[in-house]
Amino acid sequence: MSEALENLAGLVLARCGEGLERVASRCGELTFEVPAARLVEVCRLLRDDPELKFEQLIDLTGVDYLLYGRVEWATESASNKGFSRGRDLSRPPAAVSHATGESGGEGRRFAVVYHLLSVTHNRRLRLRAWCEGGEPPMLDSVADIWSSANWNEREAFDLFGILFRGHPDLRRILTDYGFVGHPFRKDFPLIGNVEVRYDETKGRVVYEPVAIEPRTLVPRVIREDNRYEAALKDVPRKEAGHG
Repeated sequence: MSEALENLAGLVLARCGEGLERVASRCGELTFEVPAARLVEVCRLLRDDPELKFEQLIDLTGVDYLLYGRVEWATESASNKGFSRGRDLSRPPAAVSHATGESGGEGRRFAVVYHLLSVTHNRRLRLRAWCEGGEPPMLDSVADIWSSANWNEREAFDLFGILFRGHPDLRRILTDYGFVGHPFRKDFPLIGNVEVRYDETKGRVVYEPVAIEPRTLVPRVIREDNRYEAALKDVPRKEAGHG
């Protein structure tokens, strides 16, 4: 992490203080986790503080951590039946904890991620806030702070079913008016729930049950290959046994 980002991290913690938790990043970017109860307060500080000045919300998106870290498909064994091998449902998949916090990572499924830009200082920052538990998941709206959040929050509501308290007009924005469910949720069926077609006799669009059968995806098999061994990286082909 660069010195500039470390200085920014210290400044954010000094200004926004209690409850903020820094999240490890592998891509040289600064990320903080903010408690849901302080989301609006922290966002307003990030925008208005003259030393921070994050005037723009570049993007806002929901995240569903329902199956995060599942390793059901991970395997190094090959099949002698080509692509016919399917999922093994007799063994429950292992799971990897995605977070620690108030509930130890358990019971927390939905989060919202905010990508911020300071035009004044040419700096970027990412925030993550966990939704309040229960169904539907909920967070406070930041549309009063950044107007661009209006449509982004509508998209997160449409695709993930996340409600934003205080949003001025929380309606679906990508799916149809009569759409049922939220298609970016991990438990939403890949084939959907209904088919849509235009009926010439009725002169309108009609909804019907899905006619196609659900299919099982084939897991990817990753095998060890000595050609990529680090010890053989700079060894001539003859010495490595390739003739």
